[in-house]
Amino acid sequence: MDGIHDMGGMHGWGTVAIDPDEPVFRERWHGRAFAMGAMSMGLSGTNLDAFRHGLERLHPYEYLADGYYGRWLACAETLLVDSGVLAPGAVEARARNLMGEQVTEPADVEENKPSYERGGAGSLREIDDEPAFSPGDRVRAKDMRTGGHTRMPGYIRGHTGTVQALRPAALLPDTNAHFQGENPQHVYTVEFDSAELWGQDAEAATLRIDLFESYLEAT
Repeated sequence: MDGIHDMGGMHGWGTVAIDPDEPVFRERWHGRAFAMGAMSMGLSGTNLDAFRHGLERLHPYEYLADGYYGRWLACAETLLVDSGVLAPGAVEARARNLMGEQVTEPADVEENKPSYERGGAGSLREIDDEPAFSPGDRVRAKDMRTGGHTRMPGYIRGHTGTVQALRPAALLPDTNAHFQGENPQHVYTVEFDSAELWGQDAEAATLRIDLFESYLEAT
């Protein structure tokens, strides 16, 4: 889906500052938020792609203002509410009570996990289909628009690149996030020229990105 999360290639955000001495977690609660986010997938019966789609559904202001681990906490709540583990508003009511307010907390709800059967460890899969493309082929990233989850970055839509390598097949996040099947596909590393993506005034560079077969078409 299109949203503030798809910031790759956007202009106007300034230089990315990288702290060479950045700790794993800057604050103690960051580590707890990471653990809670990871656990929320198991508790809700969902998966990593559903978690990513939960992040995409955050309000743009919250996405930017809450920071990385704030987004993880909000997404964990989204998954647990969606799956019926938590009642809507339960987290906010509990937080207000802990701060000294007198708030009635929503009643507990019965757990109602989505049906999700994993087809194997991780995301890699073995498939019998022959790959549609080979290294050296010129391909175009389809101009795909969807209201659901996708791993196709907006800034490469409609642009042409060259297949550099065939990677192991993997389940398709676009359907896996919505529990519509794993639909494993071949994955390709595709190289794009910076001028193709951002115009002739762009700094000379090449970008390589792994893309699923259904994202691509022959030129």
